[in-house]
Amino acid sequence: MNTVMKRESPVRVAFFDTKPYDREYFDAYKSSFNVEIKYFPSKLSADTASLAKGYDTVCAFVNDELDAPTADMLVEGGVRLVALRCAGYNNVDLKAVWGRLHVVRVPAYSPHAVAEHAIALLLTLNRKIHKSYIRTREGNFTLAGLVGFDLFGKTAGIIGTGQIGRITAEILKGFGMKVLATDPFPNEGWAAEKDIQYTTMEDLFRQSDVISLHCPLTPENHHLVNSESLAKMKKNAIIINTGRGALIDTKALIHALKTHSLGGAALDVYEEEDEYFFEDHSASVIKDDVLARLLTFPNVLITGHQAFLTHEALTAIATTTLGNIQNYFDSGDLSNEICYRCTQKTCSRKETGRCF
Repeated sequence: MNTVMKRESPVRVAFFDTKPYDREYFDAYKSSFNVEIKYFPSKLSADTASLAKGYDTVCAFVNDELDAPTADMLVEGGVRLVALRCAGYNNVDLKAVWGRLHVVRVPAYSPHAVAEHAIALLLTLNRKIHKSYIRTREGNFTLAGLVGFDLFGKTAGIIGTGQIGRITAEILKGFGMKVLATDPFPNEGWAAEKDIQYTTMEDLFRQSDVISLHCPLTPENHHLVNSESLAKMKKNAIIINTGRGALIDTKALIHALKTHSLGGAALDVYEEEDEYFFEDHSASVIKDDVLARLLTFPNVLITGHQAFLTHEALTAIATTTLGNIQNYFDSGDLSNEICYRCTQKTCSRKETGRCF
């Protein structure tokens, strides 16, 4: 790819999968950056990539498709940069884009937003707040069926101790819970300071009353929660997932719920969510039988990938994304680039922390 020189004309950005809150926050900050944005409501895919022809940059989100056919069309259309307005990138075929398109992301926006939503899901599901709300709105003030359990004295398991996982662990510690954690790269100093114990995945599954997933979706983590791991869990355990949907084998989860071998699940993500999440389907039939079945369980709580949706997080997403775009076209700065070689463990820059 050619050396990038600072430009005077605005960077033209094709913005896909636009929602009202996207426009609100990007419009609020775009005047501070040398960009010109065209918003498209459609998701990015090989079917829609032609809309980006003539643009310098594509701005994409978690359920947009960046596979090889999409990359081919973007390159043919003159796109040089893909700016993800999210941290995760499991929807990007890095091998297909590497050396052809630069892909940058927002590595951190508000870890507190996601961690606090995970706790909100736990408290709501455990104490049946959503059920109580619906009852009282209809004048029903009975308490039958609303029994939960104290978090104090119970054991929480945190899978993945990046920023979000650590904040979640500290909040649960504040409830008086014993907190176990697992991570391929344990933060021993933090664990010692916060009185949190690293353990094996198997031990975490067996001991925990609450399990919260905060690891990235990688080939190794795909269906981390499956029939085998579910069989190890306590029968009254609650699983929380605010990470990526495919961390859980949903069919195995449904079987565990049907056989009463799991206490419940609180999910902000779903492995086939791109067909439904972020859109209004209230007037149509949900044709995804797995999702439809999940929605029938009284001990399952699902939100539509909204854990990130706070003022602070949306502000950080907009400013970081716009900054990523301007930095590249002004100076070639790719500090937040996703490096394919890092994912293959062949990158000489990995130790600098710039790539991954």
